[in-house]
Amino acid sequence: MITVEFLDAVLDRSWLLWIAAALVLGILEITAIDLVFAMLAGGALAGAAADALGLGFVGQVLVAALVAGLLIGTIRPVLLRRLRMPPVGTTNSAALVGRPAIVLADVTVRGGQVKLAGETWSARSAGPVFAAGADVVVTAIDGATAVVGPLPAAPPPTAIPGEP
Repeated sequence: MITVEFLDAVLDRSWLLWIAAALVLGILEITAIDLVFAMLAGGALAGAAADALGLGFVGQVLVAALVAGLLIGTIRPVLLRRLRMPPVGTTNSAALVGRPAIVLADVTVRGGQVKLAGETWSARSAGPVFAAGADVVVTAIDGATAVVGPLPAAPPPTAIPGEP
């Protein structure tokens, strides 16, 4: 049977219980990745801080619940939006779309070769035939083949006011 002395000893070291709860909640967060357990772990750490400030057990529970609720209501939505954002930059073959290339061997709708990002790629035209030496732009990547089209026309230079 649990004695009063045992309960007093546990409550005297309740910060250990709060730290243990934060660790368990942190481990659960690793498996869930929903940020709820992380916010509850933050509340448990606040409960440990409340014990360090000398609050009683009821005060510690209230502080832990209040902080966990605030974290869930304010910080969690921001972090979830950040987690679910698509990556900022494009990588791999998607990063090659829109880059210029030089035709090495005539490019038709059936095939050819271009120099793209310092490498030789098999290529096919999205329409017209491009002769060797022509400058083209990559419009798509289809497997290991660059689909190319004509370079867009450069806009005319704009005159700066006050200059001839």
